[in-house]
Order: sequence, then structure tokens, then C-alpha cells
Amino acid sequence: MRADRLVSLVLLLRQHGRLSAAALARELEVSTRTVLRDIEALSAAGVPVYAERGRHGGFALLPGFRTELTGLNPDEALALLVAGSRRGAQAFGLGSALASAMLKVVDALPEGYRDTAAGAAERLLIDPESDLLSRRLAAEEVPDTVAAEVLRAVFAGHRLRIHYAAVDQVPKWRTVDPIGLVTIRDRGYLLATRSGADRTYRLSRVLAAEELDEPAQRPDRVDLDRAWQERSTRFRAGGDQVTVLVRVDPARREDLLGTALAVLSEETDPDGLLRLEVTFQDPRHAEWALWQLTTNAEALAPQWLRDSLRDRAVAIAARYGVSS
Repeated sequence: MRADRLVSLVLLLRQHGRLSAAALARELEVSTRTVLRDIEALSAAGVPVYAERGRHGGFALLPGFRTELTGLNPDEALALLVAGSRRGAQAFGLGSALASAMLKVVDALPEGYRDTAAGAAERLLIDPESDLLSRRLAAEEVPDTVAAEVLRAVFAGHRLRIHYAAVDQVPKWRTVDPIGLVTIRDRGYLLATRSGADRTYRLSRVLAAEELDEPAQRPDRVDLDRAWQERSTRFRAGGDQVTVLVRVDPARREDLLGTALAVLSEETDPDGLLRLEVTFQDPRHAEWALWQLTTNAEALAPQWLRDSLRDRAVAIAARYGVSS
């Protein structure tokens, strides 16, 4: 909306002091022509914005043009800025709104608080896009139109039609009663009911969504954390899950637990290796997880998993073996 863009433009000038039309266009994701029109609109509305010509010129505001929010102390502002750095909002299509809100928080703080909070926030990194091994931790993309419809239905308490692409199934339209939204590791999920039964939908698999003008059949209050825990427990208990007994180097314990669904037992052997009983979603999942740990882990049971890993190792050795 243009009104939001005009506010963001003023706040950008407040924060940076002076910015060129090109820089403003990049920040606002519009054309320079749009920026120039917005500058004219602000001037006509009485906002003291002026142009400075020259190589290092640009647009700026007259000193003293600002509002203050004195209810926030530096720690409270820092908490908001750190929260704004998290990428979870991207899963719900709220990334641009969150960035705009954080800009307003910084601008509204008194001068001393603003510098302290913004400087401290620069020294904290939450949920980077890659780990120490440069493995990219990409968030799933959710179209803005889908996210907007889902959010409206959830907040308004209306029923929702979604065109959903379940795994290995032809996409189908479903009418659901939305309960709430959850984000886990930058993946967004819609918790809902369908014909009275609990359902969980991954937002990245929603191809289209339509808010209906019908009240959703759902309780007035909900404990999302408890609902998510209950559904997670049911998910882990279903499907073709397998239980594996494995010995693993303690240094690779977290790698194993990062892929397993659950740990049923754990103890330390006399030689220092860990002996764990863990569950995986299916046989293929178990084989893949243990193969990633190479010689740092050994599957003790079941026997079919040991045979499968051995056959794979023999095939790899034959592929790279020295020919006679």
C-alpha cells in the first residue's frame, strides 16, 4: 500500500540521514520514478523533505522531524530487534511487514536508546542461512497470495479452501477449519481440522488458498504448543517407522539425533562409544541417516539394515577399487 510505503520512506530517511533516489528504490523495492512521486507527495503533505544535489546528494529530512516512543528501554528495544531478525516470519509471508515494523521501532526510540539498541542488535545473529560447514539452510517459499489468504482465515476465524499437494498425490481442493500456524526450522504449518479430524498442512505445499465467508468450527481458545506436541507424537507413532540399535562416536551424537525421530534409550559403552536405540520414519530414512555417519557409527540391529549398509559399502568399494 502506498501509505505504508510513504511511512517507510520517511523512516529510512530518519535512520540514514540522506539517501539517493536509487538507494530508496532498492530499499522499498520500487522504481526510482515511484520514489520521486512519493517525495513530491510527502512535500505536498507538509513533510520537510528536501533534495541535495551533487555527487553525494540525495534526499533528506530537516533536523528534528521525528516522533519518540519513550515507553521502551534499551533491553526491550533490543528484544524486539532480535525477534525481528528471525526468519520464521518468512514462512507466514510476514517478512516485509516485520522489517517495516522494526524500522519504526528504531526510529521511534529516543536518540540514546536508538543507538544503543541498534548497535547491540548488530552483534547478534539468529538463524543464519548456513551452518559452519556452509550447508545452506534454505527456508521453504510460500507465495504471498497464499500466505495472505491463510492468515486472514486464521485471524478472522473463517473456513478455508486450499489446493493442497500432498506427497505422491495429485493436488486436491480441501475445505478446512483453521486453528493456528506453527513454524519449525523455517517451515510453516497450518494446524486445522477437516470434517472434525485433526489435520496438519505444510504451507509450502499449499498451491492456492481462498478464505470463505463461513465461520470456522473451532474452539475460541487454543494452546498451540500443546496441540503441536500432540500431533507430533501421533506423527512419530505412525507410518512405517523402524527402530534401530546403533553405536556412535559421541562427537557425532548430535548429527544422529538431528535426523532421528526419537531416542528410546541411551547408554555409554566401556570403550566410550554411545549405544542408542532410535526410531526413523522408514527403512530408507534409517539407511540414509546411518550412511551419513560413515565409520563414526555402527548399526547393531536390525540385521536387514546392517546388510543394506554393507552392500552399499561393497558397491562403492568396487566402483573405486584398483583394477588388477
